[in-house]
Amino acid sequence: MTTLNVNGRTQQVDIDPSTPVLWALRDTLGLTGTKFGCGAALCGACTVHVDGQAIRSCVTPIASVEGRNITTIESVTSDDPVGRAVRDAWIKHDVAQCGYCQSGQIMSATAFLKSLPKGQQPSAADIDSAMAGNVCRCGTYARIRAAVADAAKALT
Repeated sequence: MTTLNVNGRTQQVDIDPSTPVLWALRDTLGLTGTKFGCGAALCGACTVHVDGQAIRSCVTPIASVEGRNITTIESVTSDDPVGRAVRDAWIKHDVAQCGYCQSGQIMSATAFLKSLPKGQQPSAADIDSAMAGNVCRCGTYARIRAAVADAAKALT
């Protein structure tokens, strides 16, 4: 048994400790907001937070996150002021097209914004650097950058 703290709830899962966090979330816990994209930590669709840091859940074994705080898209956009600011900016800028990458994009954006000193406004280059590990096959990068910048302004 592995103990996972997901979205503020402690849960026991009876699966192989080498199982990637992604599959523990989706298949065992039924949290399907986190998406499978590449399986090699290259696209960012599977991004979740572990102790506030964005990680790629498709390559992270559950044994390495036991007892740590895991946050998924199911929690970040409803319970978190930064998540709400990002969600509102995403809607304002009509970021999503197909939507497949969006949970990973939002998780990376919220981790980035939380890492900034209070009141700091990121440059376009800062945003591009923070979001570089997330692939959007629809190519909405300009809208993503604008949404992250707007969310940062809303948080000041």
